[in-house]
Amino acid sequence: MANLITDVSKYLLILLAAMYTFWNFRYFNVEYERQERICRRLWRLMFLLHFLAYGVLFLNTEDWRMPVFYVVQAMFFLCYMFLWRQLYRNRSELLVNNICMLLCVGFIVLARLSFDKAARQFVIVACSAAVTLFIPFVMDRAWQLGRIPWAYGLLGLGLLGLVYVSGSTSYGARLSLTVAGVSAQPSEFVKISFVFFVAAMFYRSTDRRQVFITSAAAALHVLILVASKDLGSGLIFFITYVFMLFAATSSWGYLGLGISGGCLASAAAYAMFSHVRVRVMAWQNPWADIDNRGYQITQSLFAIGTGSWFGLGLCQGMPGRIPVVEKDFVFAAISEELGALFAFCVLLVCLGCFLQFMMIACQMKAMFYKLIALGLGTVYIVQVFLTAGGATKFIPSTGVTFPLVSYGGSSVLSTFVLFSIIQGLYILKRNQEEEDDYETE
Repeated sequence: MANLITDVSKYLLILLAAMYTFWNFRYFNVEYERQERICRRLWRLMFLLHFLAYGVLFLNTEDWRMPVFYVVQAMFFLCYMFLWRQLYRNRSELLVNNICMLLCVGFIVLARLSFDKAARQFVIVACSAAVTLFIPFVMDRAWQLGRIPWAYGLLGLGLLGLVYVSGSTSYGARLSLTVAGVSAQPSEFVKISFVFFVAAMFYRSTDRRQVFITSAAAALHVLILVASKDLGSGLIFFITYVFMLFAATSSWGYLGLGISGGCLASAAAYAMFSHVRVRVMAWQNPWADIDNRGYQITQSLFAIGTGSWFGLGLCQGMPGRIPVVEKDFVFAAISEELGALFAFCVLLVCLGCFLQFMMIACQMKAMFYKLIALGLGTVYIVQVFLTAGGATKFIPSTGVTFPLVSYGGSSVLSTFVLFSIIQGLYILKRNQEEEDDYETE
């Protein structure tokens, strides 16, 4: 009976994910009144998917912790949505729903892989949600954010330098700092301070001297990451800076120089670092050394291929064969048991978030806020692309986690901060529109 329910459930889960994705994009094509109804429909679909998935997990594992964990999560989602609704009348309901949807998928996959890690992830998520809930409130009352660019820049460089000097090494790269037994990855938070630094610098001026100074500081961020062998984060910083520079100056020359410089830097990294060459060779032909350097990517491809379009069903695959599956290769775990169609829907939900970011960027009047929305949106979507691209062998693996889905405390907290800042910008815009309408009347 459990096998029959599992087989049927995988199609229902894909259907629910597809319906959520459809209404997620339909949201952008309707008037404001209908948007509220669509958001209510979205959270109902999310809760149905969540309930069905944990029912299947319980049937297959017979672990009574699963229903308890489900109830705790459902209460958290309801409280999180309720608090946003009570605290911020002009919030983006779509972003709140999408955060919950991505967290829902992450909890399902992590509970399937390791209940203990899923429980730890939930504690981190709950704390992150509580800490970041008041960021829009602070942004609405802090008017000096664009006047302290070097505070952001020096803070970021200091944290990255500290990691380079005394950070812990993981998989060949210096990534984290450990204080009082708590490990954190500062580069996850420096992404945000970096965006604020670049936005504040270009808010002041976009003349050649300012562009040169900003570029030098941005290059120093990237060089420290390269020296720490955290090339995935370095790539995110570089791409984000190039697009922010282009948006601020509208100069195709700067864009061309940035792309050319990126190509040269990639070639230099390949020549300088052995672990980069290993990853590139594993990407080019993982089957040539399937038991060693190609093992991780081949197991990921086997998992995705075995799952095919509709997946094997929860608890029917073997995602644990993939090293570090709960972090870098969670996309492969989703594809194996929930199917490529489900995984594609998750990517489209991420794309929906990115579109919302870009719409906010286009609608902001102040260049500082416009660049922040653009920069944070670029950070987010590039991270999603690197994770999915590495798992599918579209690009070499970079060791980047899937925001809100992968296991990892620093990634979760920094993504909550990112979404809360975007919410703050959206609330500022909506409040200003209401004030303009009131003055017009």
